[in-house]
Amino acid sequence: MNITFATKELLKLANEPPMANRKLGTKRVRLFHRRLQDMMAASCFEDLKYLPGNYHQLSANRKDQWACDLDQPYRLVFMPGEDSIPKDLHGKQLLREIRIVEILEITNYHKEH
Repeated sequence: MNITFATKELLKLANEPPMANRKLGTKRVRLFHRRLQDMMAASCFEDLKYLPGNYHQLSANRKDQWACDLDQPYRLVFMPGEDSIPKDLHGKQLLREIRIVEILEITNYHKEH
């Protein structure tokens, strides 16, 4: 799949390991890069659910977003990167048709509550 980034900072974290290590720490950066490699190797968004890292769809105010584990309690948050997310007649996302992932943030979203 193709990967896009919501911010220039996330793009830099993905492409500049020394800077990423300073900002996030070695363990989180290693997991972040592993997750990105796994996403790139996936053929479609549906495949992400079967990768290591506890890929899961979020709910409530993050209902169109997904997350996977980095180092606890941090998550990599992303969503389908298609301009128009394909859906079936019941409004369910057709994950097999999605070929772009947009990385939104690295965060501990549990602290928001």
